[in-house]
Amino acid sequence: MLKTYTYPKFAYVQPQEQKERVARRYPVVIVGAGPVGLAAAIDCRLHGIPVVLLDEDDTVSIGSRGVCYAKRALEILDRLGVGERVCAKGVSWNVGRTFFHEEEVFNFNLLPEPDHKRPGMINLQQYYLEQYLVERCVELGVDLRWKNRVVSVQRMSDQVRLTIETPDGTYGIEADWLIAADGAKSPIRKLMGLEVEGKIFHDRFLIADVVMKADFPAERWFWFDPPFHPGQSVLLHRQADNVWRIDFQLGWNADPEEEKKPEKVIPRIKAMLGDEREFELEWVSVYTFQCRRMQEFRHGRVLFVGDAAHQVSPFGARGANSGIQDTDNLVWKLKLVIDGKAPEKLLDSYSSERVAAADENILNSTRSTDFITPKSNTSRLFRNAVLTLAEHHAFGRALVNSGRLSVPAFLVDSPLNTADEDEFAGRMVPGAPMDDAPVGLADGSKGWLLDQIGGRGFQLLYFTDVAERLGDRLERLRELTVDALPVEPVVVSEKAGSVDGARVLHDLMHLVAKRYDAREGSVYLLRPDQHVVARWRRFDAHKVRAAVARATCNA
Repeated sequence: MLKTYTYPKFAYVQPQEQKERVARRYPVVIVGAGPVGLAAAIDCRLHGIPVVLLDEDDTVSIGSRGVCYAKRALEILDRLGVGERVCAKGVSWNVGRTFFHEEEVFNFNLLPEPDHKRPGMINLQQYYLEQYLVERCVELGVDLRWKNRVVSVQRMSDQVRLTIETPDGTYGIEADWLIAADGAKSPIRKLMGLEVEGKIFHDRFLIADVVMKADFPAERWFWFDPPFHPGQSVLLHRQADNVWRIDFQLGWNADPEEEKKPEKVIPRIKAMLGDEREFELEWVSVYTFQCRRMQEFRHGRVLFVGDAAHQVSPFGARGANSGIQDTDNLVWKLKLVIDGKAPEKLLDSYSSERVAAADENILNSTRSTDFITPKSNTSRLFRNAVLTLAEHHAFGRALVNSGRLSVPAFLVDSPLNTADEDEFAGRMVPGAPMDDAPVGLADGSKGWLLDQIGGRGFQLLYFTDVAERLGDRLERLRELTVDALPVEPVVVSEKAGSVDGARVLHDLMHLVAKRYDAREGSVYLLRPDQHVVARWRRFDAHKVRAAVARATCNA
């Protein structure tokens, strides 16, 4: 039991298939009700896909797990309908500081420019996020089945058959598509005889979540070789409810069971905080970590997401953030395939795009871990020299690595992109996740660009100085359909205005045009997951149709 949180108990209900001894078939079945599986289920319902979600437990995650949710994940959670709750409950932060001994040698700001809706990071205990996602699932009518454990997976060319164990015995169901979101130890992966490959790091870390009142700023603090924990590293984060996460590096030879005892933990914390600081232990655990992934994330009609597909060290907050991006990438593609508007090979792009993102995360996570936990005297000497230089020299700061924090994947090598044929400046290249900016809405209120884009199919941003001047061009924009896929025009106007038959967003501060390097007549084609897929300086219906066909593997 925790002092600051009461775990919900979700009711087990005997499945109808078990009562009636009939194996029903569903378009999508998801296994695993962690943050990633729950996000996938919500997204399926928002796309109108009936979904069954199976989990062998009957509550949210126990203890201290994920903490940090990055800006891109928060933007996806906004679209799923839980972003506001997460941000309201969590602790917002943008600044991280790195110390060597007692001196600050490096700091960073995750959001160096203003006028974005979401901060660089929100810290929130994972059980709160899961609770909010479960409640959203219930709102949307997800068929949540607790105490349902998959014990057999039979793959066929057009479906997947599952045998599921419950307190009332076993039963079977069939799925057109199975999403495996069942964690790093993935029973689905094991039942299918599949492996993950990569590196296991021989080091141990102690997590101590403590409840205390402290006036430390809401920042990420990381120490190398501090006087209160010499020769090792320490990380401090603030969470909701005055809970503070402290990670102590222990070394590979530490005894996990011994280190978890209060008589071992409390002296470490007092050495860090001082004897006068009052605190209570909320949660203690010891962990090791690994950087590994599957070779492919799609295996026929089984699609792996989150930790089931890839695992990284916790330094950099790349675990849950990456998994939420997996589902954001997958579900719109699955919807098109289910509706017969795209071939199954579109789902291969889910694997290729997210494998590339996983490799980037693994590379950064491995580099961070190697810097934080050097495995030789030479590596340690180099690391300490870098930290010494960083206090006074900019080139040294660039080498400091206390965890390169989660960033969105730029899918620049995706086969779904259409390459630029016109010159553009800035970072909104084909494959880029969209930048946010404030906009004015039709009713005169203020909003955000990303809240108006995504989840509605393909959209076409059309930039103009004055919306009312569109004339005949608007008709051509409105009539744009590719293989029964409507492409919705969204007009971004420098001056407030409106036109019949199209949504108009007022570029309040000229930031949309600036961040997208847009001028009169510039056009951006956007995927349902808010990634740029193509852009031009002038609208050409034939080029847009060709780009949509390419982005849906219909070319």
